[in-house]
Order: sequence, then structure tokens, then C-alpha cells
Amino acid sequence: MKNNAIESGEQVAVVITPENLLEHWQGHRRVTRRMIEAFPEDKFFSYSIGGMRPFSELVMEMLGMAVPGLEGLITGKWVTGEEANALFSKRAPSTRAEVLRLWDETTDKINELWPQIPPHRFQEIDVAFGQYEAPLHFVVFYWIDNEIHHRGQAYVYLRSLGIAPPPFWDRN
Repeated sequence: MKNNAIESGEQVAVVITPENLLEHWQGHRRVTRRMIEAFPEDKFFSYSIGGMRPFSELVMEMLGMAVPGLEGLITGKWVTGEEANALFSKRAPSTRAEVLRLWDETTDKINELWPQIPPHRFQEIDVAFGQYEAPLHFVVFYWIDNEIHHRGQAYVYLRSLGIAPPPFWDRN
């Protein structure tokens, strides 16, 4: 699907470049990685408050969206239905170190795929994962917002365990 402003030839104001958006997302990913590192091994897979999922499950959801999402953004071909649901609820490996390895592999893959996004795709409307119809820049913002939301849950978990979490503003 196309954005009507682009089809009509209207000027679209650029507020952030794709490169800046990638750096913004990767900055959040660096904070999330430090959150994973801060969790005690046993609590990473089991600790929960108020019926929220353990942080390991939240991390796997983030991992399940990232690369398949970028591939959909690039090609317009999205994983949908049960296949998409399986990506978002994939079981975590049995160790935190293995989750960190997956995190790092995903980070590398994001950096590899990002330059392949045709710039016009950010303004197009598409149906991400067969469920979310929106301009694709909004979909990328959703991925970032989803990560921040789940990381916020992890901040609550760590604080309730008496562990000082890494500062959220330090994205280096």
C-alpha cells in the first residue's frame, strides 16, 4: 500500500534520517542488553510480578520481531498468522549467555539489513505481520516502544530484587 502524500508528489518533511533512527534503536538495544546482563541467571527465566511474563520471554518477543520485521519492511513480504505468533513467543534458550549471544547476532543482522530498506518504504502503509496496518516508520517506532515498555517491566523486576538497574539514559 502506498502513502497518498507520496503518490501525489507532496513534499514530506524529514525529521530523522534512517541512519539516526537505527542509532536510536540500537541505543535502546544496548540498554536492554545491559538489563539482560544485570539479571541473576535463575531470575531471568522465572521472576514475575503481577502476572507479567519473565524477562526472558519479553526478550524473546523482541528478538522475534526484529529481523523478521526488517525483512518484511524491506521486501513487503511479512511472516503472518501462526508463524508470526510462534516468532513472538519462541522459548528462550536455557542460559542467559545464550540469550545474549542471540541478542548480539540479532544486533549484527539489524545493522546488515537496515541499509537495504528502500527509503520510500518508511512512508508507505503496509500490514506488518499481517496484523498491523500503519505507515512503516510507525511500525519501527512500535518495535522501539515495545522494547522500552518491556524493559520498563524489567526495571521493576530488578528493583524488586534489590538490584540497581543500568541507567536508561546511557545508550552508549
